[in-house]
Amino acid sequence: MTDAWTPLAELTLTTSESDVVFSSIGGSYRDLVVVTNIDGSAQTELFIRFNGDTGSYVSLRLQGAGGTAAANTHSGNGMRLVGNGDIKTDFTFNSVIHIFDYASTSVHKHVLSRTNSSQGLDLCTGRWVNTSAITSVTLYPATGTFETGSTFQLWGLNTA
Repeated sequence: MTDAWTPLAELTLTTSESDVVFSSIGGSYRDLVVVTNIDGSAQTELFIRFNGDTGSYVSLRLQGAGGTAAANTHSGNGMRLVGNGDIKTDFTFNSVIHIFDYASTSVHKHVLSRTNSSQGLDLCTGRWVNTSAITSVTLYPATGTFETGSTFQLWGLNTA
C-alpha cells in the first residue's frame, strides 16, 4: 500500500497574522495533512477550527520536555493542539496535523498531531463533534500572532 501526497496550498507569511485559513477545500482526498513551521509572539497555544465552526471540539494532549511531562484535556470552541502554559516558554515550532476522513458526512472528524519545538514534544488527538465535510481549516493562536516567515502547507492524502 502506498500513500499519494498532493500539495493543495502553501503560504509563507509576509506580515504578522492572527490566523491562517485554508478555504474551498474539495473532497477529492481521503485525509488532509497540515504542515507548519511557526514563529509566534506572546502566546503558548495553537488551535484549529473547521468550517468556521465554534461548536464542539474535544482533545487530549500529551507534552514532554526533558524530565517534565504533562497531560490534559480540552473542550471548547476550537481544538487545542499545542501548549497551555505548562511547559512551553516559546512559540517557535513545527507541526504535522493529520485530519482523517475529512470529506465524510457520516463520522465525526478526528485529528492526530505532533509538534516539535526546542521546549519538547506535544502529541494531540482530538475530535470535531460534527459530521459535516471539512471545506476550510483555520489555525490560530490563543493570543498574539503568527510572525512573518511562518509557513503553512496543506496536503491531500490518498491511500492506494
